[in-house]
Amino acid sequence: MATSMYIYFVGLLVLGGEVTALSRNSDGSDMNMEMNELLGLFEVLEELLDDPDFAQAHPQPCTNTPWPGIQCEIGEEDPPIFHVTKIHIGPDISSPPCKSSASLSKSLQKLPYLKSLSIFSCFVTSRVVLSANLFGAFSSIEHLVLDSNPALSGEIPSNFTNVSRIKVLSLSQNNLQGNIPSGIGRLVGLEQLDLSYNNLRGEIPETIGNLKSLTILDLSQNGLQGNVPGSLGQLQILQKIDLGSNKLLGAIPSELGDLKRLVLFDLSYNFLNGPLPVTLSGLEQLQYLIVDDNPLNTEIPLFLKTLKNLKSISLSGCGLKGCIPSLFSSLKTLTALSLDNNNLTGTVPSSLGSLPNLDHLNLSHNLLSGELLLPDDFVQRLGKRLVVKGNSGLCTSNKTHKMDNFSEYSDLEIPTCLNTEGEQGTSCVEGKGTKSLCPEKNPDESKGMGIHQQWYHNNIVNSIVPPFIFQYAFFIYLCLFLPAFLFGTL
Repeated sequence: MATSMYIYFVGLLVLGGEVTALSRNSDGSDMNMEMNELLGLFEVLEELLDDPDFAQAHPQPCTNTPWPGIQCEIGEEDPPIFHVTKIHIGPDISSPPCKSSASLSKSLQKLPYLKSLSIFSCFVTSRVVLSANLFGAFSSIEHLVLDSNPALSGEIPSNFTNVSRIKVLSLSQNNLQGNIPSGIGRLVGLEQLDLSYNNLRGEIPETIGNLKSLTILDLSQNGLQGNVPGSLGQLQILQKIDLGSNKLLGAIPSELGDLKRLVLFDLSYNFLNGPLPVTLSGLEQLQYLIVDDNPLNTEIPLFLKTLKNLKSISLSGCGLKGCIPSLFSSLKTLTALSLDNNNLTGTVPSSLGSLPNLDHLNLSHNLLSGELLLPDDFVQRLGKRLVVKGNSGLCTSNKTHKMDNFSEYSDLEIPTCLNTEGEQGTSCVEGKGTKSLCPEKNPDESKGMGIHQQWYHNNIVNSIVPPFIFQYAFFIYLCLFLPAFLFGTL
């Protein structure tokens, strides 16, 4: 009603049978906007914003009475006409706020030049559904971002794949259900696809491999099932792939090693099997490798040493076995290494302490043993970001590690080595193949008998024969036998 009243009072010009709204250029010349388009804009915003007087406050949104959520461009018509090309609604524009009953108006179809529509945190209480008719209106849309709208639900319409010009599609942190339409492969110009944090089900369509312009793919935090499609290896300029927190299973496709420009690779919290394919050694630009909580049940792959740009490796809870190889010492850019909650054995390589940029090291809850021989300055620098607790065979004899006030800064939580020469566990020997070999040793044959054996031996001896008995016996021996020995020799 407010919009209709405003239109009644706006001066209208009839040019060639087409109704236009008059505005004025900075040089004083007339600048027109099609009235149908202007009316459509006000109707769209009336459904979104909690301001019944918006149209009166911004009668010329492209020129004299602008609003930061609207952008316009001059068309190619003669005389020139303004067209609405961008609408943005979000918390960064606090006034006016979204109304509690906000919805998507069908009047979006009256904005044929709209290139960008972004709506954040607006559909919160009243349910909003993505209708098939809505996508039919976006003939020129290039950026569609509907993020953080918990009341936005329903399925992704299959006809959205007809929006041929779209470059960015982000429907993250909503409540969308159903499958990813198989026709998504027709969006050949798509550069960014983010469907994360929804309730999507079904398999990732193989046709996604047709999106050759894609640089960002984020399908995380859904309920996607089935295998990771090998067709993803065809996305040669992909920089980020996040499939974490789904229900994906099977082996990781070897074709993913063809993603030469990949920077972030996240497959965490799925049901993927190991081993990691050796073809991943081809990920030359990889900086973040995140595969937490997958039943890999394999050894740490030696090909990781070839990925010289790695900054973060996270393989927590993957059932890893064998030793920690020394390969990590060659990754000079590494800042974070998480190998916790696995079945790793052997010692902690002291070479980890030589990594100049390592700022987080978590080796907790494994089967590691022997003396922790990390440099003092490394331990102090990391402080509580060094976590090795939950390794019953691990100990420390370093005085710095045992300082009372050091507990404020460190999360070591490991006992002191009772053997003065330190405990010696098994070290990791890297073979020429893809596996690491962890030689087994008899603790009684090694330098220090092992924490549990040494503790048990010392306590049994002390409990049976107290130390002062040895001293008293030696004194009696000197009194009785030493004089006889001396006088006998004289």
